[in-house]
Amino acid sequence: MVGLTGGIGSGKSAAAECFAALGVAVVDTDELSHALTAAGGRAMPLIVARFGAGFQCEDGALDRQRMRELVFERPAARRELEAILHPMILEDSLAELARVEAPYAVLVVPLLFESQAYRDVVARTLLIDCDEQVQVARVMQRNGLSEQQVRAIVATQMPRAAKRQLADDIIDNSGTLSELALQVEAKHRYYLSSLTRARSQS
Repeated sequence: MVGLTGGIGSGKSAAAECFAALGVAVVDTDELSHALTAAGGRAMPLIVARFGAGFQCEDGALDRQRMRELVFERPAARRELEAILHPMILEDSLAELARVEAPYAVLVVPLLFESQAYRDVVARTLLIDCDEQVQVARVMQRNGLSEQQVRAIVATQMPRAAKRQLADDIIDNSGTLSELALQVEAKHRYYLSSLTRARSQS
């Protein structure tokens, strides 16, 4: 199994879509998190009990904007939210991966290098990286945030240099989507050949 990660705006989702298009099973922890905090999501009762009904929208889903503002202002609140969500996300990730029938799976985890639990279940780590200015510009365009806001978010994440040192494999996604797809195809061939070698040696 390959653990795929990268900073905000690096193109994790785009890379994951490229792997999926090649027939690779993709499990995205962000999607699992959204399901847990959607209307009727099993994390919502615990979140409401801890943070109050004001963090729940009328439809019963998490008020993401309000929660985003809270955890950005109060790191302790972020840790409390993560203490609720992370065990559930890990449990759901392992359940999804257990059902995979493809030759290998890609597990998308934004905080892969910060979480030993996820690092323990992946065989290799793949970092989707890009120049910080590209990263900032993408998030500004996508989310409508100011440069100052985006740089403040980037500053809370593990530095790129540290991620590059920890990663087994790196894809530079500073270019176009077609360039990204070509790099993903190359990594896909490499992972398939590695699997073949490992099976022949076992």
